[in-house]
Order: sequence, then C-alpha cells, then structure tokens
Amino acid sequence: MIEALRFENGALLVLDQRALPAEETWLRCVTPAEVADCIRTLAVRGAPAIGIAAAYGLALAPAAERAVAAELLRATRPTAVNLAWALDQVLAAPDPLARARELHAEQEEADRRLSALGADLFAEGDRALTHCNAGALATAGYGTAGGVLRAAWERGRLAQVWVDETRPLLQGARITSYELERLGIPYRVVTDSSAGTLMARGLVDRVVVGADRIAANGDVANKVGTYPLAVLAARHGVPFYVAAPLSTIDPDTPDGGAIPIEERDSDEVADGLPALNFAFDVTQAELVTAIVTEAGVLEPPYSLRDEVHTSGRPRAAD
Repeated sequence: MIEALRFENGALLVLDQRALPAEETWLRCVTPAEVADCIRTLAVRGAPAIGIAAAYGLALAPAAERAVAAELLRATRPTAVNLAWALDQVLAAPDPLARARELHAEQEEADRRLSALGADLFAEGDRALTHCNAGALATAGYGTAGGVLRAAWERGRLAQVWVDETRPLLQGARITSYELERLGIPYRVVTDSSAGTLMARGLVDRVVVGADRIAANGDVANKVGTYPLAVLAARHGVPFYVAAPLSTIDPDTPDGGAIPIEERDSDEVADGLPALNFAFDVTQAELVTAIVTEAGVLEPPYSLRDEVHTSGRPRAAD
C-alpha cells in the first residue's frame, strides 16, 4: 500500500509529495499549524487526503484551542470541500482522534468500493487518460480515479494509462507516474496539450479524473485543465468519468459558479513574471458521463441537493 499519511506516537506523519519521485521524505507534525502548513504548501494534496490530514491536525489541538485550530485548517485550501466536512466531523466528536482515525478508515473503504464500481465501466483493452493525481497518495491509500484505474488493471480491463503532466506542478508526471510504476501498470506521460491529438487519433477510450468539489447540480471542480479535457472528450465521443467519494459532493453549493476557485502564487507558473495561476477549474455537469461514488454510479441529470445521509454525507442512488 502507498500511504500519504500515518498517525503514530502522538504525531501525524506526512509523506512530502513535493519531493516525489526523487525522495520519499516523511514530515512529522505535532501541532495544527504544522499540519496546516503541509496542506497549504502541497506536502499533502488531493481532496480526500487533505480532509484526513485536517482531521488529524484538529485532533492535535488542545480542547480549548480546537475552534481556532479548525479555522486555521479550514482556510488552507478553499476549493476542496472534504477539508471542511472532515473538520466539522471532528469538531462534533467526543473523541477527536478516534473520529479522525474512523474517517481515515472509512475513506479507504469508500475508495475500494467506488474503484470497483468504476472498473465495471471498463472493457478489456481500454486505454484511459487521467489528469493530475487521484491515486493512493491523494486519498487514504487506494485512490479514487487512480483506484478505478488500479481496479480495472487488476481485472484485466486496462491496457495503458495516458498521464497528463499537469502543469504547473506536474502532479501527473511526478506522482501519478510514481504510483503507476509501483503498481506495474503501463503508462506514458504526455503534455497536457496532447489530449486532443490522442483523442483525435482514437488512442483514448475513457477519461477518468477525481474531484475537489461537486456541486448539487453535478458541476465538478478539479485540477485546472480538467474542463478542457471534458470538452475534448465530448467532441470525440469519449466517456468522461469523475470518481469521488460522497464527502466531495457539496449539496449546499448549487452549481459550479458558487465554488470558490483557489488562486495560487504566480511564481509557480513563471518565476518573477506576471502570471495568473488558477489551481482548479469547473466542468459543467452536461459534460460528465457519470460520477462514480462508493454508493453507486450517478448519471445525468444530476440532482444532489437533497440526497443526504444522517451522517451528513450526500446519498447516491445505485
């Protein structure tokens, strides 16, 4: 198993994803501020993993400081709704650390269920394209979009993965390739701008991506560059799947226009030059072939506003 996070001996251990694939370095966090810094600087990234890290970070806070710590952690990444959801879960729990551990275990179970459902959508010999990283390191050790690819491979239904490099920080070229290499899944890294050519040549059978927030109408926020992929997939008749746990669905956000889009430091794009650096974009629901969750595969028209479990998680229909 590839892990992004471990909680041991009163500390959260974070695999520093900024150093991958060259180095596997673990950071030891004993305060909420240290965890917040790991989230903010992308030492840990991926919506589910961010939520789990924040949950552990809040559990590290003394009871009297928990509310302040929650707001510190909540402000680190505004687009990923899993973060706020996990914090609210821990704030409401009588034993914060126990609840954080439960969320970690529940996420892994959710990953495996949605991955199995996503693999059902594949046919033998399929070639898939993915963007950014939504594998084990972005979640709880198995993956969402990356988990779907893994499950499809294990069933003999996946021939190859096209991995978008995912500029400007190369999460695809650095992290997704690292995971696929360790799993023995054939892949090739491509420039982000190659997707249209690959599809036009009939070299892509499925596009599978993760999500950082899904609005009530099915609009999806994910790593910037996802929206153009969805448009290209629609143009070429390629199914476009979003794989995400139920905690990524935000029934209180009516549509993609209401999703806050994080803008990061321009130096990530061009050091010292004027630049605009959106971290995410929004893909409209009509471009999404299906949303794969642990509770079932949703197909359009999407209506997620009132589908809520007693746990606070939206409910997907089979």
